[in-house]
Amino acid sequence: MVTLKWDGDAGAAPMIGISAYCELARWGVWEAQAMVLPRRYADRVSAAGGIPVLLPPVPDIEEALDRLDAVVLSGGGDIDPARYGAPPAAETRSVRAERDTAELALFDAALARRLPVLGICRGMQVINVARGGSLHQHLPAVVGHDGHAPLPGAFGSHPVRITPGSRLGGILDGDEADVPTHHHQAVDRLGSGLTATAWTADGIIEAFELDAGESPFVLAIQWHPEAGDDPSLFRALVAAARDRFAAPAPA
Repeated sequence: MVTLKWDGDAGAAPMIGISAYCELARWGVWEAQAMVLPRRYADRVSAAGGIPVLLPPVPDIEEALDRLDAVVLSGGGDIDPARYGAPPAAETRSVRAERDTAELALFDAALARRLPVLGICRGMQVINVARGGSLHQHLPAVVGHDGHAPLPGAFGSHPVRITPGSRLGGILDGDEADVPTHHHQAVDRLGSGLTATAWTADGIIEAFELDAGESPFVLAIQWHPEAGDDPSLFRALVAAARDRFAAPAPA
């Protein structure tokens, strides 16, 4: 019998779930709704030593976490503003109710199981909303420029300032970094238990961490590390998945 869940064997790879989504796709002569995820997410998890497992937005997908060791909440379209008690702005787009439901359930289930979680772009926003926070629905209207998404269909770059001594600062080995960016929404009101640990020069929160007392590894960034050259965040997530099994059992 094949065991799907990593059992703590130092030579085995932990299973890392990555949230996927449903979009109209084309391949060959076909055009249909498909479960999709940019390949770079799975490639980065695999290169970091994990086994990527795609988690589509279907009912009860959170039950899959009983067989997984960590979760990546991926980037993508906007969250329904009703989830944080706001009317939709004209610029809010690509809202998918089934994805909102699935990813909020995935985060709650991961927290209950104390699984490591890495939130990327939209994933950071999902965590913030799950913790009772809110979002800026269109950053150009807030900061007065397009620097957070300077190129359509491509990633830009900007510097972020990182809190010294934070988990993020330790992972990236410094208090500043140039990061790949493409987003038009971001954290407004920070959710309960979350501590901001990185910002852009215009004051937008670019990373936060959850109180370690609630879960040992919940880290979220607004940028796209899967599109960059630094594998540190994915390596840290895989290491955190391994650490869950290296820790001594309670007496």
